[in-house]
Amino acid sequence: MADAQPSRQLHLTAFMRPVSLHTGAWRYPGSYPDANFNFKHISAFAQKLEAAKFDAFFMADHLAVLNMPVEALKRSHTVTSFEPFTLLSALSSVTKKIGLAATASTTYDEPYHVARRFASLDHLSEGRAAWNIVTTGNPESSHNFGFDEHMAHSDRYKRAREFYDVVTGLWDSFADDAFTRNVETGIYFDPEKLHTLNHSGDDFKVRGPLNIARPPQGWPVIVQAGQSEPGRQLAAETAEVVFCSPKDLESAKALYADIKGLVEKAGRKRDSLKILPAAMFIVGESKQDAWEKRLKLDSLVHYDSGIASLSIAVGSDISGLDPDGPLPTDLPETNGSKTMRESVEKVAREEGLTVRQLAQRQGGYSGLAFLGSPQEIADELEIWLREEGADGFTSVFPFLPQGLDEVTNRLIPELQRRGLFRKDYTGSTLREHLCLARPGNQFFN
Repeated sequence: MADAQPSRQLHLTAFMRPVSLHTGAWRYPGSYPDANFNFKHISAFAQKLEAAKFDAFFMADHLAVLNMPVEALKRSHTVTSFEPFTLLSALSSVTKKIGLAATASTTYDEPYHVARRFASLDHLSEGRAAWNIVTTGNPESSHNFGFDEHMAHSDRYKRAREFYDVVTGLWDSFADDAFTRNVETGIYFDPEKLHTLNHSGDDFKVRGPLNIARPPQGWPVIVQAGQSEPGRQLAAETAEVVFCSPKDLESAKALYADIKGLVEKAGRKRDSLKILPAAMFIVGESKQDAWEKRLKLDSLVHYDSGIASLSIAVGSDISGLDPDGPLPTDLPETNGSKTMRESVEKVAREEGLTVRQLAQRQGGYSGLAFLGSPQEIADELEIWLREEGADGFTSVFPFLPQGLDEVTNRLIPELQRRGLFRKDYTGSTLREHLCLARPGNQFFN
């Protein structure tokens, strides 16, 4: 690529729950089979990512064991993992700068709980917390919270929007300077700088105030992970980072333009929201070498696991289909993730894949991937940034520790050499890393 320094730099977060989305990762030669549930390994990963100047360590979450048959589940390295807040609170003590992002469901949690946990994490980490807003898509989760039926897709997003309003209102319970802690007068805080929310809406009735000081970042960074029409609108109104899954540059550019346009229609600045697609990086000596690693990795996915993952993606059990036949076009409607299902159906239709081939891909990793030498991958990332396909990426590692080491030790230096990625942090908070403004308090000047 050209020697001229780019006008923008990439933002990079690391998707670390599970530590690899690829279901064959734990079996790859030299990998840590227990990496997903081993704090010693995970803390070392976080420190390596911080040394490489990543924006954030990002944890997804599940509120139920994956809804797949035991014959498939027994092959999954994601069957258990740490609860995000517990792990990120522990990681806050062994890191200093890297952001700490966690998923918290608006479907099966309460706003007061979420507001208090994230405010606590932001204080513990001195301003590095981020909340990934999700509307839980796994129907099995309902059974763990006393419900016989999973909440409808449209109702989940309606609830999420009000949930956001309550949480951010609770974060603003105290003015930034409310706590005077005057030892001589005995006044700990100024009551005039305390706001009681008294929220009453369709889904929530929350008095407040929150019993914790306003977070160091004002609000922890808001991340949103939906690509459906309601998801995009929610992102435009509330999010500061969008985690998404486009399949290629052209679809990414369309998604980028649409969401940024919705942001402007919502009265916000385009750059107040960063779009960071998920992407797996496989670094090799050449593109051929990287592809050989990918083929080896994919070969470790058992069909039982693959077909179960594909069933989850399309929202119905398809284990009885002919493995060597096409995916039917008349599958029953689902109340799960519409974006995931549409993505699978699009791949099946455009590439003419059999059920077996789809299962192999879905069971491994079916998303966006960049493979090649550090120079080849950097070339592609620069194009994505320049052509507005992304503001950066949510990095998915193929296997650990090798895949992470190859990114941090080989790809990151190449990006830094080109001026595409920072050589050091210029601030201490996640908002500063992402070039996001600190929000003012909506109740106090």
